[in-house]
Amino acid sequence: MGTALDIKIKRANKVYHAGEVLSGVVVISSKDSVQHQGVSLTMEGTVNLQLSAKSVGVFEAFYNSVKPIQIINSTIEMVKPGKFPSGKTEIPFEFPLHVKGNKVLYETYHGVFVNIQPQKGKMTPSPVDFTITPETLQNVKERALLPKFLIRGHLNSTNCVITQPLTGELVVESSEAAIRSVELQLVRVETCGCAEGYARDATEIQNIQIADGDVCRGLSVPIYMVFPRLFTCPTLETTNFKVEFEVNIVVLLHPDHLITENFPLKLCRT
Repeated sequence: MGTALDIKIKRANKVYHAGEVLSGVVVISSKDSVQHQGVSLTMEGTVNLQLSAKSVGVFEAFYNSVKPIQIINSTIEMVKPGKFPSGKTEIPFEFPLHVKGNKVLYETYHGVFVNIQPQKGKMTPSPVDFTITPETLQNVKERALLPKFLIRGHLNSTNCVITQPLTGELVVESSEAAIRSVELQLVRVETCGCAEGYARDATEIQNIQIADGDVCRGLSVPIYMVFPRLFTCPTLETTNFKVEFEVNIVVLLHPDHLITENFPLKLCRT
């Protein structure tokens, strides 16, 4: 009969911050007694930079030169060599969460380019007023063919606490063309690299519709977006990588016009 080993963390949500103690038990189960050469437990935290499928064949030189960044590493000896009795044996452990040197314990995060294996800060509100017209749009090839429109609004802050929603409002003052839809698009931008080059990847991680159909002119449309917990993290900028976020206000006009206004965001956990 084989021996089964399991690691159980005491904290149910498994969320820890720098300076706290990670505690739990190692559970060893066996029908028979088991001779062993000792038990040790290692905790390791790393930042791994990896290639997107889009960039394979382009950034191999950069990728091979960037090694995983180790931010925490600790090993404890739990049991000296001996014998485990039959049945279940629980061995408690505790790891203080101290980072190596002057490194920062980043928040766990999994993206296209960057995987991180918490960070706090203070955020000052930065409200933004915006006006969207054919004249304010960028990257337009045939501006004269666009219907006339005027859209105003504001975001209450582009500096956002990640646990609180992005809020604001939008007002369609006028539009020659009927409106099909108004959407909020949340985009994650990951940049990583070194002296050999940089790779940048923008990924849509959330899209919500805030208005459907031809919006009444002069009516205030609320902007309200909750940041998805599994796909966002505090904005990060380090020597080898950056994780940033943007929100696009997307307006679809009949018959087939797509209007996009972009706003960089800075996310923080307080």
